[in-house]
Amino acid sequence: MKVRKTWIREQNQLPVSTQCALAGVNRSGCYGPAKSSTPGAKDFELLKLIDEEYTRHPFYGSRRMKRFLLAQGYQVNRKRVQRLMRELGLAGMAPGPNTSKRHPQHKVYPYLLRGLSITRPNHVWSTDVTYCRLPGGFMYLTAVIDWYSRKVLAWRLSNSLD
Repeated sequence: MKVRKTWIREQNQLPVSTQCALAGVNRSGCYGPAKSSTPGAKDFELLKLIDEEYTRHPFYGSRRMKRFLLAQGYQVNRKRVQRLMRELGLAGMAPGPNTSKRHPQHKVYPYLLRGLSITRPNHVWSTDVTYCRLPGGFMYLTAVIDWYSRKVLAWRLSNSLD
């Protein structure tokens, strides 16, 4: 897109609006002065500080990094810290969802096989549903397994969970 903007000239015999339409560029981006893409000396200083602090604390996100920079005496806002961290390719390590915590209203079923010794075939079976990645998507694989012999008693492959 930036290459197409260089095609547009105000001294051309075609109006700028026509040139923009032909090049597929928005007119608003062609009239104003181009923004400088090189960071200033203050940004270099902030980049260095952010990089050093991220090395010490790789779990810091933009909010925590902003607090650190404010404590160092730099007046920065969170969006600026986000932009600088993005330029460095840094991201805070956010905790994942609490999938291990059960909901208090969910019923807890007893584990019926606790203390049971499996001593013969066809004593305990289990089933599992998983999906297999394929080049065009994925398929569901369902298997029934005998716990004693670890044999697959039956299996089916399907493109739906029905």
